[in-house]
Amino acid sequence: MFTPLGLFGAIPCPQGQDCTLLRCIFSHDNKPTPAKARHSKIPASGDDGPPSKRAKVEITQLPGPTIPSHSLKESSLEMGRPSLKPVAPKQNQNTRDTSGTQDIAQPTSSHPPKPSGNEPVKSTTSTSAGSSSRLPPRKAPKETLNPRMLAHAPATHGSRTAILQKLHSAMTALNEKLRKDKHSSNRCFVLTPDELITMALDEEEKFARDSPSVYSNVIKLRIVKVTKMGIDEWTKEVMSHLNARYYKINPIQKPQAIPMPINTGLTPTEEIAVVSQLVTPLTGLEQHGYVTKPPTNADIETAKRGVDESKGWEKCDRCGQRFQVFPGRREDGTLAGGGCCNYHPGRPVYPQRKKTDHVTGPSQPYFPCCSEALGTSTGCTRAETHVFKVSEAKRLASILQFQTTPSQPGKGPLEPVSIDCEMGYTTLGLELIRLTAVSWPKGSDLLDVLVRPMGEVLDLNTRFSGVTPQHYASAIPYGTPMPNTHSPSGDKIKKTNLPLQLVQSPAEARELLLKLLQPETPLIGHAIDNDLNACRIIHPTVIDTVLLYPHPKGLPIRLSLKALVQRHLGRDIQVGDNGHDSKEDSVATGDLVRVKVGEKWKELKKKGQKFEGGKLVCPDGQVSTSTSSWTTVQKRKSNR
Repeated sequence: MFTPLGLFGAIPCPQGQDCTLLRCIFSHDNKPTPAKARHSKIPASGDDGPPSKRAKVEITQLPGPTIPSHSLKESSLEMGRPSLKPVAPKQNQNTRDTSGTQDIAQPTSSHPPKPSGNEPVKSTTSTSAGSSSRLPPRKAPKETLNPRMLAHAPATHGSRTAILQKLHSAMTALNEKLRKDKHSSNRCFVLTPDELITMALDEEEKFARDSPSVYSNVIKLRIVKVTKMGIDEWTKEVMSHLNARYYKINPIQKPQAIPMPINTGLTPTEEIAVVSQLVTPLTGLEQHGYVTKPPTNADIETAKRGVDESKGWEKCDRCGQRFQVFPGRREDGTLAGGGCCNYHPGRPVYPQRKKTDHVTGPSQPYFPCCSEALGTSTGCTRAETHVFKVSEAKRLASILQFQTTPSQPGKGPLEPVSIDCEMGYTTLGLELIRLTAVSWPKGSDLLDVLVRPMGEVLDLNTRFSGVTPQHYASAIPYGTPMPNTHSPSGDKIKKTNLPLQLVQSPAEARELLLKLLQPETPLIGHAIDNDLNACRIIHPTVIDTVLLYPHPKGLPIRLSLKALVQRHLGRDIQVGDNGHDSKEDSVATGDLVRVKVGEKWKELKKKGQKFEGGKLVCPDGQVSTSTSSWTTVQKRKSNR
């Protein structure tokens, strides 16, 4: 048994008033209070009962993050940052506390961290119980610049030590630069020497645990990036580290965007008449993936011979590695070779050019998922198999031939349709696994089916498609009546909780879509070439929001649907970790077209065009031929 030597003398006794030891190693320094007063929380008067060892101190739980007891004591901070001291709460002058308790407020600082964007490191103030509360002071543990022990270290101790010292030196240089910048508003984020060591140890340990196979490359790239950082970028890194280690609070959620109302000033019939002016011919865009005519039989035979001669060797769509695929499974049941796939799930970010690039060199493009530089890493995410995508029209036709939209004389003109397709990776490439179609401009449901692909599934691509194995397990055959949409209590069940209807092949899904179309029916989509190629459809009347909202640099660069919807509609779509919602995407795509319809109508009015009896009339008095069919279909519906 070791002697305490007063080590626990400053710590309150865990037994409190119930401690019966004559010589307790813990603290009992408070003034005695009668037992009755302790239980009733009323000041003692007289000699009612034996005296207690110490007064009971109750700690009032204030709003805010949970604070470890050891972090309430803050040693004097170095690097010019003032120390944070506890501040007693102010009490109302007309109210006297007779409970014998003490309210301990969270420490405040005369120079609290200055907020930057939506970083959660900023101080928060609460006015409950008449007291203010702020984020607690931080106290870094006393550690040396020595790599932390791991069960399976990715490198020798000497190598890890050398790398850690370089990382710490780069961080120290930035920290010193921030300390000397007297005009910076972020000097409150200057770290103490202990905090710098802890931050370097945390980063080195993270890379050693998460990326052991590529540890050396990843950590060296990180050191290079830290070396080239500016003050602002370093401040963001520090804030992220402080939140994760000391405060452990959830990031402040970004305020939800306020949807912008869409007001075209037109009726649905008039919008349909104007939207025909937005149809984009696809001729000349074949090099960007748009298929305008079915491949010939000779082209298909050539594609089949090429596939046979390649013996299943493909290029991974995610990591770029060559691997072999086995349609129908190999003898041992394997679908694809090449081992696991290491890739980056996000697209690379290209930093904007700065005036100081000629001195420090231009910033390298990097992946936002792990901050690794482009072209120098093997990937931070691992998948079980490699996957591939087929883009050539003749090879797509060798799997399922393209079909041009047929005419349906018995149905007459049909309303525009907005579609969105979700694709998953199989042994035949990227195949259609979900098809959704809604009417335009109202956005009512027309078709939403799950599709069984022709090849064996390698990856459902859930991160983007939103389709999971559970969707297939709970799906019902197409044509089966949907279950009751109301629960026993009478509440309406969300449609997202209902099973999807399943069709047995992409060809069957295509037939269902073609029933909604005529050759002159506007078909609306975002990057619609991908949707049409997945369905193997050639449609002559297409409205693509990629072409309506082109990237400043032009094709093949395209603006994402999420960015367009946020900018022009004020909505947030494709949020969360459950993948995309094809119904949400198809409606949003249609609404983007409605915005362009409003702009187009303003142009037409300036040219003298107007509506008379639901018809778009030119200045010379002639009815626009592109609107006569839409007027006919609306008259038929009104007469029913």
